[in-house]
Amino acid sequence: MNTINLIQKFSLFSDYCNPRVIGEVNDCQVKAVKLKGEFIWHHHENEDELFLVVKGTLRMKFRDHEAIVNAGEFVVVPRGVEHCPVADEEVHIVLIEPKSTLNTGNITNERTVAQLERI
Repeated sequence: MNTINLIQKFSLFSDYCNPRVIGEVNDCQVKAVKLKGEFIWHHHENEDELFLVVKGTLRMKFRDHEAIVNAGEFVVVPRGVEHCPVADEEVHIVLIEPKSTLNTGNITNERTVAQLERI
């Protein structure tokens, strides 16, 4: 039951698209990730995802529209919905999602992070 300092956690890494576990709530993990550029189109069959922007602006592309998510805002992507996160500049994001959630969802490629580091 310790306080988690998000600024300190984000200072521990500089790479992109590589989520780190910073906490757990019930059967969900709280993850810190930095994004820059366009990720990949994917979806999650069984998990909803919450993207909370801590720093920067995230463009969440959906097949029929885009959501702009600024610092202090979040977007929930329901299970089964295809999406593609885009960060034109570096963005710091807190993810809250079930432990079973793979960062690339239904796609397995070089961006898939199967074993998450805990910081």
